[in-house]
Amino acid sequence: MRYILFLLILFGVILIGAEAQNQRESGFRTVVIDPGHGGRDPGAVGRVVKEKDIVLAIGLKVGEYLNREMPELNVVFTRTEDVFVPLNERAAIANNAKADLFVSIHANSIHNPRIFGAETFVLGLHRSQENLEVAKRENSVIILEEDYTTTYQGFDPTSPESYIIFELMQNVYLDQSISAASLIQNQFESRVGRHNRGVKQAGFLVLRETAMPGVLVEVGFLSNAQEERFLASEEGQVYLASAIFRAIRDYKNRHEARSQIASVRPNVQSEIVLPETPPMVDTQNEVVFRIQVATTRQMINSGEGPYTHFDEVWVYEEGGLYKYTTGYSICYDDISHQLTNVREKIPDSFIVAFKNGERVPVSSVR
Repeated sequence: MRYILFLLILFGVILIGAEAQNQRESGFRTVVIDPGHGGRDPGAVGRVVKEKDIVLAIGLKVGEYLNREMPELNVVFTRTEDVFVPLNERAAIANNAKADLFVSIHANSIHNPRIFGAETFVLGLHRSQENLEVAKRENSVIILEEDYTTTYQGFDPTSPESYIIFELMQNVYLDQSISAASLIQNQFESRVGRHNRGVKQAGFLVLRETAMPGVLVEVGFLSNAQEERFLASEEGQVYLASAIFRAIRDYKNRHEARSQIASVRPNVQSEIVLPETPPMVDTQNEVVFRIQVATTRQMINSGEGPYTHFDEVWVYEEGGLYKYTTGYSICYDDISHQLTNVREKIPDSFIVAFKNGERVPVSSVR
C-alpha cells in the first residue's frame, strides 16, 4: 500500500513538472542554490570540518557571484545559515519559486580515504552499489524529521527495496539535468583541476520532488585528508564556487540560445497542418533517436527559426507545444555524434527517442 501511495505522489510530481516545463520554455529567470544538511544535521564529518559548513560557504559564494555578475537572475537559497531544512521543504522552496534550475551542494565521504574527486548526480536509477550508497547517505537526513514515514510515504532510506520505485520514474528533465551536470563537471576539471568522477544517476529524494531540472553536486571527499584541506580553505571554496557559477551561467546561455530559436513567431495561418510523420518513425517496435532543437506554442513557418539552420526538420506535438527535431538514427552512439555537430548551432539541443511513433524516455531505451 505504501508503494502505491508513493507512486501516486511521484506521478503527481511528474505531471506538475511537465506543466512547469511548458511555462518556462521562453526564458531562464530563477536558480535555487541548496546547501545540503545544516543545523542538527552535520552531514559528512571530516577530521577538521563538517559538510554542512563547507557547502554553506560554497553555496553563499555561488549566490554572491550570480548576484554580482548576473543581476537579472533571481537567486533563491534553501538556507543561508546553519539551520535544518527538511528535504521536502527544500523542494517546495524551488517549486514555489518556479525555478529553472535546482543546484544542491554537498560533500562526500567514504570508508576508503584514498578516494577523491568531484561528481555530480541527476535523478535516476543508480547503476552501481557505490551510487546507491551515496543516495542512502544523503537521503538518511529524513530520519531527523518528525513523522518522516508519513511525509515520505513509508520510504526507508536504508532499504534497497525503497529504491526500486525509481525504476518506474520517468524524469522529464533528465536531458536538461545531465546538460547542467556535465557543465559543472567540465568546470571542475578544466578550471579547478579537480579529479572528474563524472555525471551519475541515483535516487535522491531532494531531486525527486523538484519540478525543474536539478543536480546534486558532490564537491569532494572529506574522508580524503588532502581534499578536506582544499575544501576547508578559502581558496578551495572560491575555486569551487566560481566553477559552479560559470556552469550555471553557461547553462543559462544554452537555455536562452535554444529559446531564442524557439521564440520566432510565425505568420498568422488560417489552418495549421503538422507535417506527416516520416515513415522511419513508424517502424514497428524500433526505437528512433532524433535531436530536439526548439519548442514553441505556435507553429513556425518554413524558412524561419530552426528551418534556417537545418535541411531536415521534423515537428511533433506534445502537451500543447510544437517541438522541432533534426537528425535521425536507430543507434544511440550515432545520434550522439550528430548531437555534437548540432550543438555548434543550437547549444542546448538534446536527444529524444521514439518508439512506434510515441516519445519515450531516452534512459529507458539506451
